[in-house]
Amino acid sequence: MQDLSAHIMDIAQNSIRARATRVEVQVEERAASDALVMTVRDNGTGMDEDTARRATDPFFTSRTTRKVGLGLSLLKQRAEAAGGEFTLRSTPGEGTTVRAAFRRSHVDCPPVGDVAGTIVLLAVANPGVDIRSRYSTDRGTRSFSSARARALPGEVPLDDPAIVAALREMIGGNIREIQHDK
Repeated sequence: MQDLSAHIMDIAQNSIRARATRVEVQVEERAASDALVMTVRDNGTGMDEDTARRATDPFFTSRTTRKVGLGLSLLKQRAEAAGGEFTLRSTPGEGTTVRAAFRRSHVDCPPVGDVAGTIVLLAVANPGVDIRSRYSTDRGTRSFSSARARALPGEVPLDDPAIVAALREMIGGNIREIQHDK
């Protein structure tokens, strides 16, 4: 996985497989504290303590279609390599929270990637799930909720190509507006 948006997609898909009806994605870029933090929280089935402990083992997966689960182990490795930390908290019946923190200035800190595209794809592909995003920097915060977008008056569904393009531009523009490097 080349960037954080790919990790977000992977973790969100895990959440959806765990029957989450709400997936919250938060990205924080803090220049003052040299931090880049990504958090994905869901209200899915959660994991018991043993499963949560083993979830970052690349040779452990709960999926039956393959025998490895590299997503969380790669994210953990990347966070630690970039001078940061990784945490996974899960409670059966309540959900899971995955958090990865990186030093922004570290040579191994991954690029953020196309978070807007990832959020829109998740929202369009999963109409029964409220995909929420929150992007924060020292310059402000921008948020999105697919449930709120679906509730807007009108007859055009979120998966209409014109709406997809408009959402991607809106979310991406909002993020670029508050990013430090733009």
